[in-house]
Amino acid sequence: MEESYNFQQVELKWQKVWEEQRAFQVQTEPARKKFYCLEMFPYPSGRIHMGHVRNYSIGDVISRYLAMKGFNVLHPIGWDALGLPAENAAIKHGIHPRTWTLDNIAHMKAQLRRLGLAYDWSREVTTCLPDYYRWNQWIFLRMFERGLAFRRKSWVNWCPQCRTVLANEQAQGGSCWRCDSSVEQKKTEHWFLKITDYAEELLSGHELLGKWPEHVLLMQKNWIGKSEGTRIHFPVSGEKAVIEVFTTRVDTIFGAMFLVLSPEHPLVPGLIASSPRRGELEAWVENSIHQAHLRRDPDEVDKEGVDTGRRAINPYSGEDIPIWIANYVLMEYGTGAIMAVPAHDQRDYEFAVKYGLPVRTVILPEDGSVSVPEGQAFEPTGRLTNSGSFSGLRSEEAVAAMNDLAEAKGFGRGSVVYRLRDWGISRQRYWGTPIPIIYCEACGLVPVPDKDLPVEIPADVALTGTEGSPLEKSESFIRASCPKCGGRARRETDTMDTFFDSAWYYFRYLSPREAKRPFERRDADYWLPVDLYIGGVEHAILHLIYARFFTKVLRDLGLTGLDEPFPHYLAQGMVTKDGSAMSKSRGNAVDPDEMLDHYGADALRLFILFASPPDKEFAWNEDGVEGCFRFLNRVWQLFQENKGLWAEAAPLYGSTPLADPRVAAVRKKMHQTIKKVGEDIGLRTHLNTAISSIMEFVNQLKREKDGLRASAQGRGLLKQALETIVLLLGPFAPHLCEELGQAMGRSTFLFRSAWPEYDPALTREESVTIVVQVNGKVRDRFDVPLDTPDDLLKEEALRRPRIRELIGGRAVKQVVCVNNKLVSIVV
Repeated sequence: MEESYNFQQVELKWQKVWEEQRAFQVQTEPARKKFYCLEMFPYPSGRIHMGHVRNYSIGDVISRYLAMKGFNVLHPIGWDALGLPAENAAIKHGIHPRTWTLDNIAHMKAQLRRLGLAYDWSREVTTCLPDYYRWNQWIFLRMFERGLAFRRKSWVNWCPQCRTVLANEQAQGGSCWRCDSSVEQKKTEHWFLKITDYAEELLSGHELLGKWPEHVLLMQKNWIGKSEGTRIHFPVSGEKAVIEVFTTRVDTIFGAMFLVLSPEHPLVPGLIASSPRRGELEAWVENSIHQAHLRRDPDEVDKEGVDTGRRAINPYSGEDIPIWIANYVLMEYGTGAIMAVPAHDQRDYEFAVKYGLPVRTVILPEDGSVSVPEGQAFEPTGRLTNSGSFSGLRSEEAVAAMNDLAEAKGFGRGSVVYRLRDWGISRQRYWGTPIPIIYCEACGLVPVPDKDLPVEIPADVALTGTEGSPLEKSESFIRASCPKCGGRARRETDTMDTFFDSAWYYFRYLSPREAKRPFERRDADYWLPVDLYIGGVEHAILHLIYARFFTKVLRDLGLTGLDEPFPHYLAQGMVTKDGSAMSKSRGNAVDPDEMLDHYGADALRLFILFASPPDKEFAWNEDGVEGCFRFLNRVWQLFQENKGLWAEAAPLYGSTPLADPRVAAVRKKMHQTIKKVGEDIGLRTHLNTAISSIMEFVNQLKREKDGLRASAQGRGLLKQALETIVLLLGPFAPHLCEELGQAMGRSTFLFRSAWPEYDPALTREESVTIVVQVNGKVRDRFDVPLDTPDDLLKEEALRRPRIRELIGGRAVKQVVCVNNKLVSIVV
């Protein structure tokens, strides 16, 4: 054992050993209990960042700990390797996206190995390789067969110069992020996945996600946006056309003073076609649609509208009411049309005031005290007024009666709608999974047969960034023969949204070399669900909803019996520096390689886990890394000073009484530390407090080592304590601890060793501190033996001078004792 801790030599040694011996490979073993630990896989941007280090270190500690607890642990990694950044790099640097991506993967893979992460690299998947995206295409075709994949027209942001669809983030301010051309709104056909078929199950499935953060579940709930209400048909006066409205407040319908349609509503062109103001109205509608698709938040708009001049009939009251078009109504929610009740909806009220439209109160508070508060709508439920035969009913009663009437008369029904929209997966990109569809002049739309998969991304393309999708320029790709008739055909040139790749990758890890299907059912039945999923909260909505949706689709295809893929989700906190999230764009990023060069992987891992609980933000501080490095050096030195003990026998004393109280105190602390560290890792995921407990025990050993070495019992216990430190610290600082374990004579890897056991009798404190409260305020404390009876606690509390002084001559009304915690006195 070297005198000083040479972390570079130690870490390189063990990384090489682990790799050569394929130490972390696992197999499907139905007879063993399993644990599937997964971190969200990275995009291969070229370098890992501190967010990666934190995410992967959390998973690595838990994986190593559970392996020591006897679990068959699956801990895989891969690469989310398709997407626009690779195209941008190709355009900027003149390098092919595949070359750029695979080079980045090689570099990042070497960085991850330097961290000593216990990954089963034999299961590595890379989504840009045909052996992965082939199964994207296979799954798409199964969805297509079931009607879950379909084409329809939708509005998109369109750059006429680049000839491509832009996401809202790429069209901010109305200009293309790449060429600054003015963005147009264009209605074109695109591919969608019918995620809305699973809306209710995605919502009800939250009951199975008891180990998800509440705020993440709330974000998903709001995204799905379930609303229970009523669908009502408003006939257009003088026409056969009917406007369908969805409302959650049918009890307010006698106060509906006008209808408001989204500018994108399909009836809008017909309603304004005969208007003398047709040109003006059409221009307003076109501009509103353009602005709506550039807006990220519908609430940020100034409410504007136009009167179509047409009217509709309220089926409950028989009144004719005007039909307006307004920019605050979304086609994506409900039916794209609302009944405006300005007295009882604030948005409608503001719109009515702006345009001088009438307001009628139809809901009063239960006490009937007011009508419409000045300057605002009255939105709560109450009792109906001015509502025909329904007047006097409470809102809940009126809703039920009104729904019954609508169904009986055939002009409406109770209904449920969701904010969730079908998932548009079409991208006019090159570096993505080609959609496996062929368009035949005779047969129309034809799916690519399974035997012809994968449809590969062609290599003969030129990426310029100014001429639309490169696939449209590849004649060798576009030209095809129809699988049905053999006639001339062309391939679909849209590629898939890269969220498709990440929606099912956790299945592919189970059978990464399977060539006949995406994965083996036997493997899925053993390994799934993922027992712990770790990732950033920025993926709390889209990725997690898409992954849950895919799991349900694969279940319905008979490939798995799983309902929910991730019953336990840990949303790790961001790494910050100088008060903001660490990133290259902000100029506050810290290069992990620099830290690895200066302090080593174990010190970096230890600090990034010690500085904060995993789910909280973590402020970077290099002094903290240096502090952890010094701690590891102290551990090394402690073992160096006691290496003469390795040849001595180390008896296990269990609960046997020890003659020296100092030895007994160290034994008690050892068992308490084993218990605390195990529970902090395995039950609470409080990795920071687990590290703190180990540090405390190391410090105690350093203080007591000389006294312990003075007796045979002390030396035996010191050796046992050092062996315990190696095991407890091993998941956090694996390189150092493997080296120390080998020096002590261990012949097996630490993660294959058993986690140390503790004696419950030795973890209990012999005395406790009791808090004394008087009228709810802490006034005193005293120590007593553990489990002191309540009557003695009460007696001691009441005789304390401080408490007697506070009580004075007042009567004691109540004394409540909580065992081993407090005495509460009420006077």
